Amino acid sequence: MSASEQVIQLEKTDPKFVEEIIEYGSKIFGREHMETITACFQCGTCSGSCPSGRRTAYRTRLVMRKALLGLKDEVLSSEELWYCTTCYTCYERCPRGVRTTDIIRVIRNIAAKSGRMKEQHKRVARLLIRFGHAVPITDEFKEIRKALGLSELPPTVHSYPEALDEVRKLIKIMKFDQMVGYQESG
Repeated sequence: MSASEQVIQLEKTDPKFVEEIIEYGSKIFGREHMETITACFQCGTCSGSCPSGRRTAYRTRLVMRKALLGLKDEVLSSEELWYCTTCYTCYERCPRGVRTTDIIRVIRNIAAKSGRMKEQHKRVARLLIRFGHAVPITDEFKEIRKALGLSELPPTVHSYPEALDEVRKLIKIMKFDQMVGYQESG
C-alpha cells in the first residue's frame, strides 16, 4: 500500500494535535507565525526543495500532512522528523508562506519533551552542555586555527568560560540536562 493509499484509522488521530503545535510554538514564534501550518495545501514544494530529501527518506510534505491529519503518535515517533537540517529552504520557497522549518522544530520539541528525542541528538546536546559547543575545540582544531592565522580559541564559551556557566544555569532551569541524560562529571 503506497502512502497515498494509506487508510487512516480515526481512533489513531488526535484532532487537537495541530492546535497543540500552534500553542506550543506560539510561545516562541507567535501565534500568527505558527498558524501558517493550516495554510499548507500539500503542493510538495517543501519536499522538492529539501536537500535532506535528496539523500534520505525525509519528505517534509509528509510530516506536515500527518501533523495536519492529527497523526500525533506517528509524527512524534517518526525517524524522519529528525532528518531536517533546518536549512530553511522549504520555508523560503513555500508559496503559501508556511513557516515549515519552525513548525518542524516545534514538533521536534514536542517529541523531545515526550521522551522521543533521538539518541544522536541527545549526545550532541550533552557535548553542548559539557563544552559549550556540539563540536568541541580539540588540540587538532587549535592547530588548524593557528595555521589559518586565527587565535587558538574562537570568541565563544571557549574564550569566555563564565558564559558557559550561564548557559549551564539556563539548561538546569529548563531541565534540559535531565531530558538529554547529562551527568556532571565529578
